[in-house]
Formats: sequence, C-alpha cells, structure tokens
Amino acid sequence: MVEIDLKQMLSQQEYIRYSRQLLIPEVGLQGQEIIKNSSVLIVGAGGLGSPVSLYLAGAGIGKIGIVDSDLVELSNLQRQVIYETKNIGLPKVKSSKGRLSELNPEIEINIYNESFTSLNAMRIAKDYDVIVDGTDNFPTRYLINDVSFFLKIPFVYGSVFRFEGQVSVFNEKSSPCYRCVFPEPPPSGLVPTCEENGVLGVLPGLIGMLQATETIKILLGIGTTLAGKLLLYDALDMNFDSIKLRKNSSCVLCGPNPSVVDLIDYEQFCGDHSGDRTTSLQFELKEISPSELEMKLREKGNNILIDIREPHELKISSIKNAHLIPIGQLADRISEIKGYDEVILFCRTGSRTKRGAMILKKLGIHNVKELKGGINAWAKEIDSNIVVY
Repeated sequence: MVEIDLKQMLSQQEYIRYSRQLLIPEVGLQGQEIIKNSSVLIVGAGGLGSPVSLYLAGAGIGKIGIVDSDLVELSNLQRQVIYETKNIGLPKVKSSKGRLSELNPEIEINIYNESFTSLNAMRIAKDYDVIVDGTDNFPTRYLINDVSFFLKIPFVYGSVFRFEGQVSVFNEKSSPCYRCVFPEPPPSGLVPTCEENGVLGVLPGLIGMLQATETIKILLGIGTTLAGKLLLYDALDMNFDSIKLRKNSSCVLCGPNPSVVDLIDYEQFCGDHSGDRTTSLQFELKEISPSELEMKLREKGNNILIDIREPHELKISSIKNAHLIPIGQLADRISEIKGYDEVILFCRTGSRTKRGAMILKKLGIHNVKELKGGINAWAKEIDSNIVVY
C-alpha cells in the first residue's frame, strides 16, 4: 500500500456516490478515504489513458494528472472513448478534464498540455502516488520507468497491438523495473506502432481497465498486484497468460552498479549501438512530394514506386502502377527492386517508409526516397477519388 496522509474525509454526496465500493470489505470507509486522498499521474490520454482516467475518476481518486500534447482527431474516436466528435481539434487534456469533471466533480483534475520529457518529468510526477503508462512509444515509456524509480513511485505499465495487450507493475517495492525486462529499446523506427499496424478498438479499453484495477490495488494495499509478472492477453483466442519476471542483477538502472543515475533522453539511450548509421536516429531519407511524384510518373524514367503497406490495405486505396511489396517481404523480394535508378517507397502516411529504407540500405540499395505524407497525402493533393484513412 502506498503511504497516504488522510486529510480529507468523505462528504454525504460521496457516501452515496461510492456506496457500492464502501460495501466491499477490502475497501470500506477507510479504503475509500485512502482513495480520495490518493493521486495518480496518467501519461498519455489516448486509447489506454481514456479508460484508465474514466475508471479512476469514477472510483474517486482525489487527484488525477493527465499529460498529453496532442489534439483530438477523428481516427481517435474508434478507441479513445473519453472523447466525442465535438472534441475533434481540441487539446486532449482539455477535453479529458471536461469529461472527467462531468463524471465526478468531487475530484481534482490537473492537466499538462505538453510532452513528457526529461526536462519536465520530475516536476510533473513528484506530487503523485502512482504513474500509469498510457503511451504508445518507447521514449516516453523508458522515461516513465526512470522517473518512477527515482521518485519511488509505482509504475503501472500497459501496451496494445492489434489483438494483443500486456499489463504489469514495475518499481513497486522490490519488484523489477521496466529496464530489467527490456534492457534496451529497439532503434527508432524499427518497431511498428498502432498507427501503422492498427489495434482493435475495444482492446485498449480492456487493458486500460486492468491498469486501473492494479492502480487501485496498489493504493489500497489489497490483493496481489502484477509486480514481478507480465500479463499477456490475446483477444483472438480470448486467452490470458502470464510470465514471471525477475530483477536483473546487471540492470543499468536498479542494479547494484547502475550506469543510469539521471534522466536520459531517448536519443542518448536508444541510439545505434552497432555503429551502423542506417539504424540510428540520424538516418535521413530523402522525400519526394506528391506533385513531384506525379511528374516523375509521367516521365516514365528508370524508377520503381513501391507500396510497402499490407495487402488488405490495397483494397482501401492504391496508386496506379505502384508495386505492392509489403515491408516484411522487402528482403525476400530484393531482386525485384535492384537495377532501378531510383526507388520510391510509400505507405499510409509515411510512418513505415524509414524502416523500409533501412532494410533496403542494408541490402545495398541506397537510391531510396519516400513519398512525403504517404498515400493519404497523394489522395489529398493529387487524386481526390482515393479515400483517406
């Protein structure tokens, strides 16, 4: 249980609001007062942050902090259930605060309309009892772990991908930290995100609710948390499994001889360790605009336009005369690509092309460019008959 100084008692309205929790022996009046006097920081107000914040607000967490610098987009609404269509274009944190305040006006909502970085992380997190990971990227996740360790604040981890999700608790008492399990993140751009490969809309809801459950258990000191375990969920098979985690005696953060003694920027920790600059953050890929590509296609020079999306995406949109070679097949089909003066890659928005270019460069093809903005940009600027997705 997190040590909390009980300063606020329940009001008559709160007795009614939380009556169903008060009836649970493991919670009761004292537990609800602990919840009211607790504070939770949620980093990321997206698919995971939405259910986490809604359920923690409903449970009566006295102070909730939300960190996010993004605006609400139409594509968010499929899974980020805290938002409505009317919120599109507004800051996520502002919209979240409005929704949570409507749900529970008894609690305090602090919003941080900024990215969570090494410069502000300690300042933001220092006044909270638990940090919940609602992110979708490695840089922020490693930063959350380090802040959690230095401030001795438990870190409730969650991640989602297509039909699969993971949940764990790190830095709770003597449990492993995130770096114990994942010592080094992959080079930037080499791991596909939900934006690239998608996620079933209901999946973040389930994983987020599990994170909210672990958070409440930590605060109340009840049950057995996922500290020292990694819970795995497969929605397609409706299967839960777990892996036992152990502290790494060589961990660079929580081991006996740590080399990480302060917050580290992602570029410093996650850069290329092999000396191969093709996998480093400094790898630069030349861009070609949709209008430039249109002219080039008319000229019919010795170039090849490669669609590195997945086959099912071709049913949504396509560019005439483009060759479909999914990114996972580039290495096996390299013979189809060699011999051209210029190789132009595109995907949906451009988020996958850097990774594709890295693969080709390692195989000796250096004359690679990317279609800036991907096929969505082509649809907006060149061919309005193509759908944007």
